[in-house]
Amino acid sequence: MSSNKAETTVDEYILSQPEKVQTVLQQLRQMIKSAAPMAEEVISYKIPTYKHQGALVHFAAFPNHCSFIVVSKNILDRFKTELQPYKTTGTTVHFTPDNPLPEKVVSQIVQLRLAENAENAKNKSPK
Repeated sequence: MSSNKAETTVDEYILSQPEKVQTVLQQLRQMIKSAAPMAEEVISYKIPTYKHQGALVHFAAFPNHCSFIVVSKNILDRFKTELQPYKTTGTTVHFTPDNPLPEKVVSQIVQLRLAENAENAKNKSPK
């Protein structure tokens, strides 16, 4: 659980969590960074956020679960079978330290988000 102090870096955010949660968040962080090494890592909306041509994904910790926010419902829907063991709401997958997300699924989601953001950037008309 986060302290009352607003964390300004992903390291601070992760270190503010219970030890068991820190481990699973560090693993998720590494999966995201491996799939999108060019992504910028920031705190946005008070949670770790990865950006490349717009928001890619976020993650967060809560007292009873962690969340992986995919940002895109279309992409999340493609993984219904793989994510069946997890609760999903909107664009978010809920998981626990005892049942972390599979690296392959996280990597595929991040890569699809990169492609989706690239396509969206390409289709934007110049201002």
